[in-house]
Amino acid sequence: MEHIIDALVIGGGIAGCSLAKQLADRGWRTILLDRQVFPRHKTCGEFLSPESQEMLSTLGLDAVMESLEPQKISKARLIFADGGSVEVPLPGTALGISRYKLDFALHEVLVQAGASVRTGMSVISIKQHESGYEVKIKVRGEVEVIQARTVYAAWGSHRHASIFDEPYIVDSSKPSYVGIKSHYLGIDPELVTELYFVKGGYVGISPVENGYSNVAALLDKEVVKGVGTSVPAIFEAVSRDNPQLVERMKQAVPIAGTQASIAPVHLSSHPLAWHVIPHLGDAAVVIPPLCGDGMSIALRSSILCCALADRYLRGDISLSRWQEEYTQAMEQEFSGLIRRGRYAHRLCSMPNITRWFPSAVRLYPPLGKYLVKATRLRPYR
Repeated sequence: MEHIIDALVIGGGIAGCSLAKQLADRGWRTILLDRQVFPRHKTCGEFLSPESQEMLSTLGLDAVMESLEPQKISKARLIFADGGSVEVPLPGTALGISRYKLDFALHEVLVQAGASVRTGMSVISIKQHESGYEVKIKVRGEVEVIQARTVYAAWGSHRHASIFDEPYIVDSSKPSYVGIKSHYLGIDPELVTELYFVKGGYVGISPVENGYSNVAALLDKEVVKGVGTSVPAIFEAVSRDNPQLVERMKQAVPIAGTQASIAPVHLSSHPLAWHVIPHLGDAAVVIPPLCGDGMSIALRSSILCCALADRYLRGDISLSRWQEEYTQAMEQEFSGLIRRGRYAHRLCSMPNITRWFPSAVRLYPPLGKYLVKATRLRPYR
């Protein structure tokens, strides 16, 4: 069976869904693919910043978000291993909502917009030709071919090297991390997003629906070795480096079926806007969780990509012009954020810095506000 469509978006998360909705709203024949079946739990901080909500509103998703009854969060707290802590107000109200509910709701929105959502299938190869791309997928053991004028990588941080004839350039010197997450009951509810620093990374706690707390971590893979194979066991082991985290998790009970993990994770040194096809979301940019703005990047990159994709599909610009302008836009939008995020990531892992930083913020509160502002996206224009 062969389809000829305008847009094939690979990846059913925030970036893929928001891009697919925009393309479908513009009248383009759009299919969203994902190898997983939804709803499902994903490794994510499950924290939608004020900047994210501004973009969701622009995409006409206010009513959808309200229907999910998210937790409303107005402040952030950093808790260091030596006991010091910093609490700062967010520049607006953030939302705590599980990806289990959010992604599935966005899939329903896509269908209403006229897009096709197909899950539980894997992409085998993507080959470029004169009129577009030939994409081979495997569905229940059978190979299917989709012909698409445009194809988009929104498949997360994993590099699917075998899909392309042209390999990715991989920097083997980059530190490698493991991402894990689980929902818990029994953590005293507080409408604040917390980041606990531990050896080799950090653990974030944010409230989500049903009275649950989402606990997510990014940890150096060397730290994780030998501490256990289950997500709760890893959390228990790494928490010992931060006494306040041990206390916070004392009554916590993991919710069965909510655990997820991903490895390896490499933090971006620059945006990967294009490799054979345009990349967006985590496929393009992975920032430290300290920034708390991964979903904003997913949304912003989808908006940047769609504006140029629409012009290309209409015949207003060439493919090379699209690639050039998208690459420039992604560099302009995210390079500074990546640089500031990596710098903050390094500073917050230095005991000499973290020992005096909480006192400095108490003496000069604007310093905390600057940290929040420096590690977030600029407001959407």
